[in-house]
Amino acid sequence: QVQLVESGGGLVQAGGSLRLSCAASGITFSGYAMGWFRQAPGKEREFVATIRSVGGRTDYADSVKGRFTISRDNAKNTVYLQMNSLNPEDTAVYYCAARGGYSDDPTLLRNLHAYDYWGQGTQVTVSS
Repeated sequence: QVQLVESGGGLVQAGGSLRLSCAASGITFSGYAMGWFRQAPGKEREFVATIRSVGGRTDYADSVKGRFTISRDNAKNTVYLQMNSLNPEDTAVYYCAARGGYSDDPTLLRNLHAYDYWGQGTQVTVSS
């Protein structure tokens, strides 16, 4: 049984930081690309960041580039999203996702439909 469990969300003031974690089980974690997506109320789920299964290459949405950092610890089966300089527009439910196999196609890895498994999400609220 595959499980992705996010944690680390909460309420933070604008300009603050949060670190999200996503612990995976039931998969060979090192063989999966991992992604973070977010969904604000009334909006579609959108890409935030992704990290390859091999080599650790990362890609970011333009809206978070330079502020957010995705990383992974294969020994702990965990992917992280360090979020700095948060602003109210970052308020959303944040989801982690896992995609099996290797792909170096950034367009593919930005597509939520390319992912096999999803977590339940964690709420991030940024107050002004």
